[in-house]
Amino acid sequence: MKLFKAIFVFVILLSSCTSENDFSVSNVTCEMAKNPLALDVKSPRFSWQIVSRKTNISQKSYQIIVSSSEEKLSNNLGDVWDSGIVNSNKSQLVNYPNNNLKKETKYFWKVKIWNQDNKESSWSETAFFRLAPETSNLKPTWIGAITKADSHLPEGRHYHTATFNRAKKDSIINASDSLSRQSIMLRKPFSISKEIKEAVVYISGLGHYELSLNGKKIGNSEFAPLWTDYDKSVNYNVYELSQEQFQDGENVIGVVLGNGMYNVLGKRYSKFFVSFGPPTLFLKLKVTFDDGSEQIINTDNTWKYSKSPITYNSLFGGEDYNANLEQKGWGTSKFNDTSWKKVILQKAPKGILKAQQAPPISVQKKYDVKEVKELQKGTYVFNMGQNLSGFPTIKVHGKKGQKVTLWVGEGLKEDGTISQGRSGKPYYFEYTLKGNGIEEWQPKFSYYGYQYIQVDSINYKEDKNSKLPTLLDITSNFIYNDAGEAGTFESSNEIFNKAHELINNAIKSNFQAVLTDCPHREKLGWLEEAHLNGPGLIYNYNMETYIPSIMKNIEDAQRENGMIPTTAPEYVIFGGDFTDSPEWGVTGIILSWMYYEYYGDDSLIKEYYPVMKRYIDYLTSKSENYILSYGLGDWYDYGEHAAGYSKNSPIALSATSHYYYASHLFAKAAKHLNKTEDISKYETLALGIKKSFNSEFFNEETKQYGTGSQFSNAVPVFMDIVEPQNRKGVMDNLLKDIKSRGYRLTTGDVGNRYLFQALARNNQNDVMYKMNNHYDTPGYGFQIQFGLTTLTEQWDPRKGNSWNHFMMGQIEEWFYRSLAGIVPDPENPGFKHFFIQPEIVGDMTFVKASYKSVYGKIISEWEVKKDVIDFKIEIPVNTNATVVLPVAKQSRITINGKALEKFESIIEIKSNTEKPTITLGSGVYHIESFLNN
Repeated sequence: MKLFKAIFVFVILLSSCTSENDFSVSNVTCEMAKNPLALDVKSPRFSWQIVSRKTNISQKSYQIIVSSSEEKLSNNLGDVWDSGIVNSNKSQLVNYPNNNLKKETKYFWKVKIWNQDNKESSWSETAFFRLAPETSNLKPTWIGAITKADSHLPEGRHYHTATFNRAKKDSIINASDSLSRQSIMLRKPFSISKEIKEAVVYISGLGHYELSLNGKKIGNSEFAPLWTDYDKSVNYNVYELSQEQFQDGENVIGVVLGNGMYNVLGKRYSKFFVSFGPPTLFLKLKVTFDDGSEQIINTDNTWKYSKSPITYNSLFGGEDYNANLEQKGWGTSKFNDTSWKKVILQKAPKGILKAQQAPPISVQKKYDVKEVKELQKGTYVFNMGQNLSGFPTIKVHGKKGQKVTLWVGEGLKEDGTISQGRSGKPYYFEYTLKGNGIEEWQPKFSYYGYQYIQVDSINYKEDKNSKLPTLLDITSNFIYNDAGEAGTFESSNEIFNKAHELINNAIKSNFQAVLTDCPHREKLGWLEEAHLNGPGLIYNYNMETYIPSIMKNIEDAQRENGMIPTTAPEYVIFGGDFTDSPEWGVTGIILSWMYYEYYGDDSLIKEYYPVMKRYIDYLTSKSENYILSYGLGDWYDYGEHAAGYSKNSPIALSATSHYYYASHLFAKAAKHLNKTEDISKYETLALGIKKSFNSEFFNEETKQYGTGSQFSNAVPVFMDIVEPQNRKGVMDNLLKDIKSRGYRLTTGDVGNRYLFQALARNNQNDVMYKMNNHYDTPGYGFQIQFGLTTLTEQWDPRKGNSWNHFMMGQIEEWFYRSLAGIVPDPENPGFKHFFIQPEIVGDMTFVKASYKSVYGKIISEWEVKKDVIDFKIEIPVNTNATVVLPVAKQSRITINGKALEKFESIIEIKSNTEKPTITLGSGVYHIESFLNN
């Protein structure tokens, strides 16, 4: 009994001790990625989050150890680096200080911290990172079925199909050897006879590849590697293989190649014809054995190839598969490849080979049939319930040689058949049966934006007609980037909830290798979406390792004269304003600052400073008296006119305002990086543009800019171009115009963000509410009422083309920043300190939102009840937040059940504010504001 009591007391003491030190380290990352496999840096940066149920927890010190093996790390032996105890509260982007890390090497690390009371945490979980090899050490040899010279593929980037006549199109297609377009399979047998310590594959298959070992697919990515300008950069991927994936004796590497953006040709729909060469492969498998020896398998002339069953593949036209051409077991050791041909050594792509840092594309969701209609005997249309980017999976049985053709589209014609008129036609998938039981198939190298699938000449479910194949099952695969979701938003307003859903389905559909405009017609990376929707993207998704890839594409696309084109990668040169428009090019400057503001990482500002400078100088060369007079302007602004070029507002006003904004931010970058020779020059430039802008576009008497449109007045307010003494007058005019139109907007793709934020940041959130809380056009409500599942290109989907665009989705920033009030602090980038300042508007009764910052999850929720407003706030450990409550200054307020003035954990109560304003450290807080004091 005494022993039992002693154990009981010990457990109680241990529990007490645990609760006393109730904090731990989690979510450790290196270069903002979880266990990255190919870092292309000399000194990686380490980050971690701290979790605790207590309030006001912060880090006082940390210790990091880096080891050459997992065993040494588990024994706390930092044979590579031991930081010792470092007195610092920094828990993000802590630099590895030495220069002794070896390329193509894996390292293991962990961290522990001490809190403000000098109490010690446990070690974090074991993490690792691997450094990328030098490109020269990869010794890349590229192989395929035909050389570029023999393929007769077109050169240049001027082959926009809109400028083509049919004869010219056919001449280019027919001039190319079939091997230059067809998917091929490549294989390489090799033997393993020792115990494996580690095995790493480096691979780039262009345009896209599927890799297998002994017949089993490696990884879960689709459409790898991510697209680039292959004349400048070429991505490769890295995979670690385990001992279990190999077999004793002979093993086989198998690769299937498709065209992707590397080789855009096709006999069906295509946006453009551009080729960097025929499909090509580079691969290196490095196997390290337990005894320290190595075996390396490279792509060389010992590999063999054969045509694959994929007889046609185009990102713009679809994919055909003939199951009768399958070679069973071709990726395994038992296969006889004597009929296969030896590969051709190909000329390497011009671009520099780089390890892909951005997340891959993968199948994220699957949708079953929601509704099916038989239009006529044997013709079925399947409503999959969700418009998306992706491809179908089918299960079918029938006779050898029978075909199943799948036509996909966003909408339907009046007769109920598939409509592709708005999205690019003809596009379809075709499967030829081998006639051997139930056959399952899905495409590998093509995707489209669609909700409906039409299949002709089939039975469905039942074998009604023996002359037709029977479709047993069909599903839709939703593909998008594997970055992961960062935010959640929900409110009492159903229009806002549905709009949030529509916008994010459109974002996901276009969250591919690049941020595409649409997942069908163009699939191009139009740059303006990245900065105009930037905050919404960041609130909703983990963009830490994705945004750098956008910046790299911008650098690669930049012309010698400094011009940044409207699309990156720039696969086709459209010419004129569709190639060069300032509202698009300024992404190269604005996006780096957004990245710094939200993630606290200024590396993009440092790395792309020369890109920014050259672009500002280019704009200056195009200006006259600081005025720019070209571009697309407020693209797709709203009115009775046809959508397109800005009609409501002067194009020069739009171009010049962005010229100013970019110059202002660049001057800020020069100051941030202490580029003394540039600070004065570009601050002077920004002031000169601002002065000329106001002189050219501002009417001192009427207090109107330009045409007095919403865009004309909102942009100078948002960009702080308007002089302080005129600000109220300009805002009054802006509000007057909105009210005169029944609280309806007239801005477009470019202007929406500036309008929304000019209102939100100037205490006009009730106007924002009225402007968006309706079911008319222009507005999100009309699209909801129309029955759509993704945001469309135009407010009235009946007038527009694409039904899967996210460019009008700028309201996401308002949802998170204003309704939920999660606001970054520019003076403390990365949410080290931030604001919680929600807005209660209209008849809304609650908002619930969360955002996974680099420090941890931020939660901001509010609910209006009968006699109290409830706020739930969560602040991550090692940060603090200033909370501004949307209630009267004299309101009675409690925090976690205690009166505000008696709550011990408050860091500061500010007295000289209009609303109750307090600063809180980390923790979970339930705040109540009583309406009847």
